[in-house]
Amino acid sequence: MRVLLLKDVYKLGRAGDVKKVADGYGRNYLFPKGLAVLATPGALKQSDRIRTSAEAQRTRLNQELGGVAERIAGLNLVFPAKAGETGKLYGSITTAMLAEAIERETGFSADRRQIDSQPIKTLGVHPARLRLTIDLVPAFTVLVHREGEPVESAYKAQVAAEAEAEAFGELRAALEAEEKAALAAEAEAEAAPAEADASEARPPE
Repeated sequence: MRVLLLKDVYKLGRAGDVKKVADGYGRNYLFPKGLAVLATPGALKQSDRIRTSAEAQRTRLNQELGGVAERIAGLNLVFPAKAGETGKLYGSITTAMLAEAIERETGFSADRRQIDSQPIKTLGVHPARLRLTIDLVPAFTVLVHREGEPVESAYKAQVAAEAEAEAFGELRAALEAEEKAALAAEAEAEAAPAEADASEARPPE
């Protein structure tokens, strides 16, 4: 369906834009929250007014929250956690915990729904973002280290995880190459008898 955005929607568009979205996304999320309406001819006549009003509000918010974005950009949030030998946490670091840490470090009361991050379930260094406005989305870092060990262990865990992922990728690529080679050899073997039969059936010159 085509919708007219009434408000800025992160990763979708700005107020006044017309976007094509899945029916379920429109009916179950955008419409109930007042973020969009169906892009009917009547609604489209209001697009310029919606866009102008949103631009004024966006400019005001960007000015008000610019200082907050500067404080959060580059912020390092440190969490000690219990984890198994493989680095998997007994539990997870949630967006609610990140919001509390942001308020503790900067004084800004962040809504957990503004935080762009999945629940963190492993030791290491994890990137995250805070959606202040559609223009201000400062990135910060979450360091999760093993409880009782120094913060530097988070970096070591990250390096180990990246090395493991790289090794797994190389192994998978090697296995795929072997499989392709085996299939090619099998196809060649099947084609050889057919060529021989065709040669025998050809009359002598």
